[in-house]
Amino acid sequence: MYLLLSICASTLIFVIFKTVGKHNINTLQTIVFNYFTAFVCGILSYDAPIVVSDILQSKWLFGAIGLGFLFIAIFNVMALTAQRNGLSVASVASKMSVVIPIIFGLFVYNESLGWLKATGIILALIAVYLASIKAKTDQLISLKSLGLPIILFLGSGTIDTSIKYIETTYLAENGIPIFSATIFFIAGIIGIGLLSAKAIQKQFKFDPKSVVSGIILGIVNYYSIYMLLKALNADNFESSTIFTVNNVAIVMLTTLIGLLLFKERLLTKNWIGIGFAILSIILVTLS
Repeated sequence: MYLLLSICASTLIFVIFKTVGKHNINTLQTIVFNYFTAFVCGILSYDAPIVVSDILQSKWLFGAIGLGFLFIAIFNVMALTAQRNGLSVASVASKMSVVIPIIFGLFVYNESLGWLKATGIILALIAVYLASIKAKTDQLISLKSLGLPIILFLGSGTIDTSIKYIETTYLAENGIPIFSATIFFIAGIIGIGLLSAKAIQKQFKFDPKSVVSGIILGIVNYYSIYMLLKALNADNFESSTIFTVNNVAIVMLTTLIGLLLFKERLLTKNWIGIGFAILSIILVTLS
């Protein structure tokens, strides 16, 4: 149930970003309001007294600070990759990063790798690639242009891996809300810094609509992280299974919503990718 809710929330994030773009709402301001809204959600979800000194002395604080910076940095890399290399390259680089936490789980946590799971993981990577291709012909990528996609791939995988490691190593049973809130607060502060820099350069214009979109995005964003952490905390599934099913299902569901709601056209290879995605989820789950 937690995994299902995480998939739905993560998919809704893409829908919100698509809607924000269609209505010309300021994306950066939306993201900043989103972070502070997510921070408030984390505080409200925490059922224990909040002691700032305890947070400052917690073993996971430096991890939360690092993730806060990564959230902002990788988002900017994702935007640059989409602008310079294309949306398909950005999508493939970010979603195929699922291989990093999977490998981490196999080696660090000694998780199992039977033939069903191995086949499912390989199919998952193929599915993400095929479902993400939007051009009828594949474009050759020069070595010079590989820098941003590689950074995006490594950064996205590092975020997922770090979340899993901190959750299993340092978080108390009821510590997920305050940990998530801290990450979002740090990311929000960094976002304020970026907006302030734009204001100094006289490139800032407040967009009132970004407040509403940011609040909606923040609620969805918080619970996508919260539900994923709760799913990772479950004893009946390994992290390699959780990450595979999560990422592939998001690609599959986002693709279908784009088809139904936004009238996006799907190529034959996109449909093949969706088929592989369904098959990979079945194999990994059965394993």
